[in-house]
Amino acid sequence: MYKLCRNAAELQNEVLMLNVQCSMFNSQCSMNTLVLANGEYPKNEILLEMLEEADQVVCCDGAANAYIRHTGKIPAAIVGDGDSINPRHRMLLHKVEEQETNDLTKAMHYLKEQGVKKIDILGATGKREDHTLGNISLLIEYLREGFDVRMFTDDGVFIPCHDLAEIECVDSGQPVSIFNFGATGFQAEGLKYPVYDFTNWWQGTLNEAVESDVTIRANGDFLIYLPYY
Repeated sequence: MYKLCRNAAELQNEVLMLNVQCSMFNSQCSMNTLVLANGEYPKNEILLEMLEEADQVVCCDGAANAYIRHTGKIPAAIVGDGDSINPRHRMLLHKVEEQETNDLTKAMHYLKEQGVKKIDILGATGKREDHTLGNISLLIEYLREGFDVRMFTDDGVFIPCHDLAEIECVDSGQPVSIFNFGATGFQAEGLKYPVYDFTNWWQGTLNEAVESDVTIRANGDFLIYLPYY
């Protein structure tokens, strides 16, 4: 059952038992890989445990300083232009000079080069709101690039979806928000309020599960947000 769990492994397994049927993820990597962005450092104990238990953590530039300070561990790699990392850790830097993408995208592309496509993102929200909105919207770009990706915040998880999302074993009353990225033909089962082809982000927010299984169908890409409940 999806809920705020006692340990990171349960959270990742239960979040959400979500099956994105129409996204073809071909990575064979079984490693638990996290990207830590340079937003607010996680405070939720579950997310802190995820950082502790990850097989590898790749940090976006300045996030490495916070990661090392909080965990005492050294990240697998640091990706960015290196302008804000401690000089002692420059040997870990995978330097990317181009300025067309942000450090989060650079880190994702670095991992893709290593054959890793199943990735959890932490620390991508907070601080500046423009960075937060930009990072959330990038999830759709990562989906289209073939990543199996989730973005965890202190309060919930964002999951990019294509055509079909099945959320299994949720509690009645579980909040479910849907953000449309050009999809059409929305249909849903197990939600309290009807869905339609939302044209603004607020329109699909604050729905609720009324059954243990929720199915959302559409033609195209959309984003689901599930607060820990």
